Amino acid sequence: MSDGPQLATTRADLAAARALMRGPVVLAPTMGALHDGHARLLGAARTLAGPPGSVIVSIFVNPLQFGPNEDLDRYPRTLDADLAICARERADLVFAPTAAEMYPGGRPEVTVDPGLAGQRFEGEFRPGFFGGVLTVVLKLLHLTRPAIAVFGQKDAQQLALVRRMITDLNLDVVIEPVPTVRDPDGLAISSRNRYLSAADRAVALALPRALLAGHAAARGGADAVLAAARGVLAVQPALDVDYAALVDPGTFGPAAPGPALLVAAARAGRTRLIDNVALVLPAEGAGDAAHH
Repeated sequence: MSDGPQLATTRADLAAARALMRGPVVLAPTMGALHDGHARLLGAARTLAGPPGSVIVSIFVNPLQFGPNEDLDRYPRTLDADLAICARERADLVFAPTAAEMYPGGRPEVTVDPGLAGQRFEGEFRPGFFGGVLTVVLKLLHLTRPAIAVFGQKDAQQLALVRRMITDLNLDVVIEPVPTVRDPDGLAISSRNRYLSAADRAVALALPRALLAGHAAARGGADAVLAAARGVLAVQPALDVDYAALVDPGTFGPAAPGPALLVAAARAGRTRLIDNVALVLPAEGAGDAAHH
């Protein structure tokens, strides 16, 4: 394994390599520009595969999930550095296809409809985004046939929709979430963070601070959580907030008492960031009592 992972750039190469793999096979789907958050994802995949199993990392900047005014051309592509990280984390195979290889007929006619949950929050601000995500994830699952696929919890809505697709379409794969990795200053690690100037980054830090404040206020109930989070965001007017909301972790509908997610998205300069924190909302009335 010291010579690093095998690289497949075509579906034919992938099929040939996959045929020789020992299970369990674990897939880590990425868009490349790998960072410490991805390293944690790959490490989790390696652990889940165990000594006998195999890890496949896909690296593909999927054009289907970028809108007309989004950063497809600007999105960082760093394959050599990515391969070094994959080698360090003991991946067995890297599948790095071109767009023409993944979509040989051009833009596909048949795609996955993410449903109602895919139209909320990120789906509202990025129309078509989740259809593009789910379509490429479904293709990657068919091409790699893993027993397990790992997804980061930072992209919580994506994780929820992938799980829903697995259930609704009877796909035989286990989805394992991997916790968000943060830099020492609290910012969730993302490939897009490299676009942040020092000044933008200082502005962006209001996002994790708001989530932390909301999390700390959870015993006071939903209103207290949102007031605390929005209070922190209001202090940083340079941060352009798209949303800050409490949602059900599975449906991204309104949160009920019990496990919930505080989700937020905002722009610092030209860079759009998303983040979330899990919390538990008290039973109805319990939060109200804490107010008085």
